[in-house]
Amino acid sequence: MGVTDALEDKGVNIEKLTADEKQTYFTMLSVVQESQLSIEKFRDYIIQMRSAVEQELVKTGLNVEQDTFLKARLKNYMLLESFLISPEKAKRAYEDMVATIKARVG
Repeated sequence: MGVTDALEDKGVNIEKLTADEKQTYFTMLSVVQESQLSIEKFRDYIIQMRSAVEQELVKTGLNVEQDTFLKARLKNYMLLESFLISPEKAKRAYEDMVATIKARVG
């Protein structure tokens, strides 16, 4: 259901709005549409999160649990980033991750 449908369900007909009301409606609609998540925004967010984890990981004084947790988060962000950047790169990263897990498990 779109915004227009939702308004009409509430008894609001866009065609019956005044010019100022229409302008407000279309301005608000534009803001909502621009705030939607795109693949590019998601990729940029993942890259920022990866960088933040890298910064935390190079700090000294981390205990073993913190170090392991940060490395796991970093691997997850790297895998997500690779999926978003290149399907082939993602496939290789996934295969490498599976091989690493198999080697650890035995």
